[in-house]
Amino acid sequence: MSERILLVDDDPRLAGMVSEYLGQAGFRVTIAADGQTGLERLSRAPFEALVLDLMLPDMDGLEVCRQVRAAAADTAGIPILMLTARGDAMDRVVGLELGADDYLPKPFEPRELLARLRAIMRRRHRGADAAAEVLRFGRLEIDRGAREARLDGETKPLTAYQFALLEALAGHAGRVLSREAIMDLVKGEQLEAFDRSIDVHVSRLRQAIEDDPKKPRRIITVRGAGYVFAKAQD
Repeated sequence: MSERILLVDDDPRLAGMVSEYLGQAGFRVTIAADGQTGLERLSRAPFEALVLDLMLPDMDGLEVCRQVRAAAADTAGIPILMLTARGDAMDRVVGLELGADDYLPKPFEPRELLARLRAIMRRRHRGADAAAEVLRFGRLEIDRGAREARLDGETKPLTAYQFALLEALAGHAGRVLSREAIMDLVKGEQLEAFDRSIDVHVSRLRQAIEDDPKKPRRIITVRGAGYVFAKAQD
């Protein structure tokens, strides 16, 4: 599916040119001719990036940028490329301080717009991927990239087997997993073909991450069914 771009600009000639060029590059472009319309469209549908003119008929593009960044989480992180015809460098500085990811002075080459747009989208995606690599449950952090678990900031020693088991359980937090389901989730880690030995690994995991391993609050046994990793933790 093509990535959706919202272009907020009141110049119909420029908006048409940009829309056509980005469309040829594989994007789907929605145009808004003023700031309020742009904000309304952002609130109604998901977009992968916002191209925002600084000078708009109803409100300053800086104010649009500020409102976007102050909005709900599903729109606040959208990459923003600001277009400016003003020569004052202070406008660009303010725009970046308000949360714009990049700016492009008018007039510009469409190829440069496309390159900058792709660059800010890649940066945002990398940041999102990095954040997704760390699962947080209260005082417990599970860092998938570093392959380590931290409790209150302290790294807990885990074997590859134990970390794979923890990752499988935490990745399905709130769901009861049978021993068979756990074996299927961690099979890529070459865990031995165990059934009761899962219990041994769980016991060792509890020693590492539970405040009281005898009264676990993170990895809970569900009799006759398996284990569940608690979503809500302190």
